[in-house]
Amino acid sequence: MYNNPQLHVGIAQIAPELGKIDVNLHKHLQWIEEGHSRNLDVLVFPELSLTGYRLRTLVQDVAISLHDPIIDELAAAAGNMAVSFGFVEAVNLGEFANTVVTVKNGQIIHLHRKINLANYGENEEAKWFCNGSELDPFAVAQGWQSHVLISADLWNPALSHVAMLDKPSLLIAPICSTDDINTIAYSNSNCWKTNVEFLSMTYGVNMLLANTCGNDGNNQFWGGSRIMNAFGQCVAEAGYDEVMISAIVSTVDIAAARFQLPTLRDANSSLIAKLLQKHL
Repeated sequence: MYNNPQLHVGIAQIAPELGKIDVNLHKHLQWIEEGHSRNLDVLVFPELSLTGYRLRTLVQDVAISLHDPIIDELAAAAGNMAVSFGFVEAVNLGEFANTVVTVKNGQIIHLHRKINLANYGENEEAKWFCNGSELDPFAVAQGWQSHVLISADLWNPALSHVAMLDKPSLLIAPICSTDDINTIAYSNSNCWKTNVEFLSMTYGVNMLLANTCGNDGNNQFWGGSRIMNAFGQCVAEAGYDEVMISAIVSTVDIAAARFQLPTLRDANSSLIAKLLQKHL
């Protein structure tokens, strides 16, 4: 019944140097090599992993196209391991996206441009980036349908729900999160733990939450990357430092979780669409 029922997944929790894409590229290649040594099937880097996060006016300086040799080098290094990483994509003249691509066997197999740009507290992504508008599933391996949602995408419940209606087995969630971006009373680290526990448990999906760590000169990132199984349980968790975490996830667990809590079976999308029309 289950073709390729297990997947060895990993997260490279790194501390990118702000705006130094060559330095960060070297770091990516090192962690990809480590991923191969662990026989990973999937390796996920954080949001904007090639550039660092709060770039502001550096956005234009570090932007690259999908045809840049850097993308080709990472795609070649990935080999038969699916590798997701983040960068600033030059979409059109003067227009840039916060993008995550997944590469495998020398080519791009998926692209996601951040849809829900964070524009609150000290976040000002909408000032520098254009919004994505597509939400497409893809296979990281045979039998492993996947989706990517970048950071604030996961704080729009409708986006998570729409992604899950494709019934993916893996939800890839690269983020760049600090605890001081909002008020003192609002703990990003605690809220992210609640978010991924809720999503993985509610939808019966394995999740990879890949956060940045360290200090890029403007931000102190809390790390805490997590791998969640389909029962909403954390099976691997990072601390505050650069590290690779990994775990085996299973479609057998997905089937059991979704049978016990049939959120997707009972989604009633036609009714939801009808109710949403009242607000359009």
